[in-house]
Amino acid sequence: MSSISQDFAPPFKLIAPFFILGGLFYILSTFYIFSFTSSDLYFSNPSVISFTHLFLLGFIMMTIFGAMAQLVPVVLEVGHFGVELFYAIWPLLLIGTLLMVFGFLYSAALLPYGGVVVLIAMMIFVMEIFMTIFKVKKLNLVMSSVLISNTFLFFGIIFGLVMALSYAGTLSFDISALLKAHVYLVIGGYISITIMGLSIVLVPMFTLAHDFSMRPLEIAISLMTLGVVSVVASTLIDIAALSYLGYALSFISLLFYFYIIYVIYRSRPRKENDVYAISLMISYSSLIGSLLLGISYFIVGSEELLLATAWLLFFGFFGFLITGHIYKIIPFLVWFERFSPLVGKQKIPMLADMVPYKSSQAQMIFCAVGVLLVTLAIVTKSDVLINAGASFLVVGAFAFFRSMLYMINFK
Repeated sequence: MSSISQDFAPPFKLIAPFFILGGLFYILSTFYIFSFTSSDLYFSNPSVISFTHLFLLGFIMMTIFGAMAQLVPVVLEVGHFGVELFYAIWPLLLIGTLLMVFGFLYSAALLPYGGVVVLIAMMIFVMEIFMTIFKVKKLNLVMSSVLISNTFLFFGIIFGLVMALSYAGTLSFDISALLKAHVYLVIGGYISITIMGLSIVLVPMFTLAHDFSMRPLEIAISLMTLGVVSVVASTLIDIAALSYLGYALSFISLLFYFYIIYVIYRSRPRKENDVYAISLMISYSSLIGSLLLGISYFIVGSEELLLATAWLLFFGFFGFLITGHIYKIIPFLVWFERFSPLVGKQKIPMLADMVPYKSSQAQMIFCAVGVLLVTLAIVTKSDVLINAGASFLVVGAFAFFRSMLYMINFK
């Protein structure tokens, strides 16, 4: 387990807007699902592209940026290079995300503006993280993963901006050729490797697991890095075999990552299955389901299977992994800032006391059912199941946001 020190943690008021906005975008994403019918479910549909950016930029990226603002200096045990820059990142990412979403839906002319604003937000984030990392003489595996993932993010947003300008007609590039590189750089290169690095800090910390080998994680990160490079190279030099090599390496990488998480889970001394543990079970079950659907896609060639693979990866794996960790991260940050000075002076709450039981259970159950129903809806092309799944997800999203506000304002 990586060493953790709170001495360099930024103030919670810096982190809170990222989590609150992420929760609001999560709610908006669930409402958005009602607008889809089975005939709308194909990757080139502007509504699908708009929804994808709403969820990935608004919820996943916003939340990850907030978590990174806290965890990077804590793991490195150095202060941020420019912590005040994070006060500019969330407004820029908010504006850029909305411009991108409305640009894909209503006016392509908005896309260059949204792309540039998102680019600025992410460049500030990437450069601040790089400068913070450079303050450390020797990197551990976790921070090496952060360095790799942010390098991929840098190139991913460049590809994304070029695509946005091409979509709006400002530049002339083959969008379909750039799309694969953009998606793989952001999802495989940034999100996946970031999750690998951070979860190997957070999962052992919250489960009290220790004495496990980091070798599977090293292999997982190395294979995912090679996989992303291979897919991007296939886009640039048009060699299809490199794409399939990248897909295979990424698949094997996720197996190694899943294995180390299983080892951590099996060796944990804390055996109770709280909302955090169950959320992780749902998350990694979704990852397995997504991988199986992905294999089925390569065998059958049906776009519905590929779309279901992406859905289960986003809302199932990423979604539950993030919401599950929120139930640990926010109480931890609030407790440290608000209650740790009172230790030994008066009675203070435990971390578990700060998590609302009913709303957290409701979020977990309703979102799990919703994710499953929408997955079935995509595969079977059922409008009824789409609306049913969206209904469950909306209830779950509101329960999650209510839980988050309860934890942030706990006194």
